[in-house]
Amino acid sequence: MLVVFTGTVYLFSVHCINVLLHINVHCSSKQLDQPEKEMLPLCIKCCIFSILMYRDHQQALAERTSLSQYLAQSQDELPAKTMKDSAVEAHLPLGSQPALREKYLNYHNSVRFGRILEDLDSLAVLICYSHTWNKELKRSPLSIVTALVDKIDMRKNIIYPDCDIKFTGHVTWVGKTSIEAKMHVSQYHDGAYTDVLDATFVMVARDPDNKRAAFINPLKLESPEEKAIFQQGEINKTRRVELSTASLLKVAPAAEERTLIHNLFLNTLDTRTVSFRSRILSPNSVWMEDAKMKGLEICHPQERNIFNRIFGGFLMRKAYELGWANACAFAGCRPTLVAVDDIVFRKPVEIGSLLLLSSQVCYTEGLHIQVRVHTEVLDPLSRQHSTTNVFHFTFCVEKDIPAVVPQSYGG
Repeated sequence: MLVVFTGTVYLFSVHCINVLLHINVHCSSKQLDQPEKEMLPLCIKCCIFSILMYRDHQQALAERTSLSQYLAQSQDELPAKTMKDSAVEAHLPLGSQPALREKYLNYHNSVRFGRILEDLDSLAVLICYSHTWNKELKRSPLSIVTALVDKIDMRKNIIYPDCDIKFTGHVTWVGKTSIEAKMHVSQYHDGAYTDVLDATFVMVARDPDNKRAAFINPLKLESPEEKAIFQQGEINKTRRVELSTASLLKVAPAAEERTLIHNLFLNTLDTRTVSFRSRILSPNSVWMEDAKMKGLEICHPQERNIFNRIFGGFLMRKAYELGWANACAFAGCRPTLVAVDDIVFRKPVEIGSLLLLSSQVCYTEGLHIQVRVHTEVLDPLSRQHSTTNVFHFTFCVEKDIPAVVPQSYGG
């Protein structure tokens, strides 16, 4: 399947899940002539637009609810799909569409990587819908949501803003209700396509109302190469389970980790006072507490998905931009993204939420900077905070950087 991206925010139509659509709402009135229409106050136009968008969205939700009757009661009821069934190729025509190029351009004359994250999230969803496509319904009865971004490895430092970009991808592993999708991005430059990045996303299938898990089609492996790809997916799943059980929020640090933490403490201990509270920084070091940056987003309907919640790609873009700014301020120079790891979607973000973003430089080594971005929603009425996402970005710079040193157990 071939798709052409013509924007940065995509809504998947419930009538044709296999095609990316833009929803354009035209507000007009037959009672007004053209000059009068042009003089219609902007506030009234905005009100009409909002009402129509809400009405269309409610209608779409009602149609999706009716798809529940087509859900399988077990995975055995569903036909197996091949990797080719979910293969998608999408083109971002930055070279031929200057208006589109403007949305992706940054002030360094390169492509805004946050926009690429949005596109990858949309493409991963599209790949999974292709895998779960129901020929009789001519749509997928499922809802697909992003569970986590396992890894994004950069193959190229510069993405040109005036050259076409190609996205390809397909399903590489499936469980009962979860799907792994791998994507490759390349860019046409100097007469050939060159590698930009490789990405692995893990998605989960839900019922049409996005309230409970739903079964997905099993994967039919047709060659030794596909069997090897699927086996790597199994290894990835095992690794993710092991990492989740080894979290410091669940278990104590290992012996090696305890030794490292204690050495960090000893290196910052003031030998004159020998007090837990009296700490000194070693040369070319920065307290971790002083390597933070924060941001706030008010979540508007413009960034919602078909489930009336904030689009995951938007959250990734905002987290990346804050993390990049934090790394830039810390290093005093422009950082280059090397990898994205362990983006976890813990809780959906509702429309109207106050989204708090907190970026922290948590580790440095050589010319590399590890940044963790934590996002949470604040309920202004109850004043309760709820974690929604955790992001990890690795950047590289071209000059020596200070080491970050924790001042307490939590940083």
